Amino acid sequence: MRHRVAHRKLGRITPHRIALLRNLATALFERERIRTTLIKAKELRPYAEKLITLAKREDDRVHAKRQVSRDIRDPKVVTKLFDSLGARYATRPGGYTRILRLGPRRGDGAEMAILELLGSEYQPGKKDEKAGEKGKAASAKEPAEKKSEKPKKAKSKEKAAEK
Repeated sequence: MRHRVAHRKLGRITPHRIALLRNLATALFERERIRTTLIKAKELRPYAEKLITLAKREDDRVHAKRQVSRDIRDPKVVTKLFDSLGARYATRPGGYTRILRLGPRRGDGAEMAILELLGSEYQPGKKDEKAGEKGKAASAKEPAEKKSEKPKKAKSKEKAAEK
């Protein structure tokens, strides 16, 4: 019986398992959304949420930053965690992540999932607006380029007809 045994071993020795969780947490905070197996996502969730809780601390911020830096080695990710993510979840008492099940992986049938931070959901309006602005600028440039290309093509056809 597994009484009072808290975590899964994930088929790895302890240092490998710790390194895996650190790397997954770094990727999660950097990208705010990762695709991994369901079991790894379930193990990563409490680990990442404890780091976010440390990032929310206001009383002893230097000590909290040092504690997080033990696990997250990338200084850019630590800065992002404390500046933007800590501020985003300042009023939230917990539950900073969401696990979305994707189904079995094609190669080995492992159950896959997406682990994402709340507030980083896909928002089509923002990307479409940017694409729309780029599309308008590109469409404004295209007619001038097309006009300059048409006479060149016509001249080449005339030369071919003359021969």
